[in-house]
Amino acid sequence: MKKILVVDDNIDILYTLKKGLEYIDDSYEVHIAQNQIEFDEKMNRDTLPDIIFLDIMMPDISGWDLFTKIKENTEWNDIPIVFLTAKTDAFCVGFGKKNANEYIQKPFDIKTIKEKIDTILG
Repeated sequence: MKKILVVDDNIDILYTLKKGLEYIDDSYEVHIAQNQIEFDEKMNRDTLPDIIFLDIMMPDISGWDLFTKIKENTEWNDIPIVFLTAKTDAFCVGFGKKNANEYIQKPFDIKTIKEKIDTILG
């Protein structure tokens, strides 16, 4: 199983990704978090995710801050990060593409997301 964590404050995005990815590939186990508390709960379990999708614009903590938190933690910093966001300004796109494994703009296509997961995780 490939364990995927999606962090986004939009419940529709979370369930679209969860249901869509689990439907398109039954080897995916998709976990969701709407905020920092849920993120921390998911990350402090026994099994870490194989890949994390982060929204950038969230009310309690930004995706940038979560990205930094992940990269500063020696147990987490090797987990691939994909920004999945509506932010399209040049700075965000440039930073995201340079520092994360992938930068995908919303709206997205489930098949494209699957291709990116399979490419990153092999």
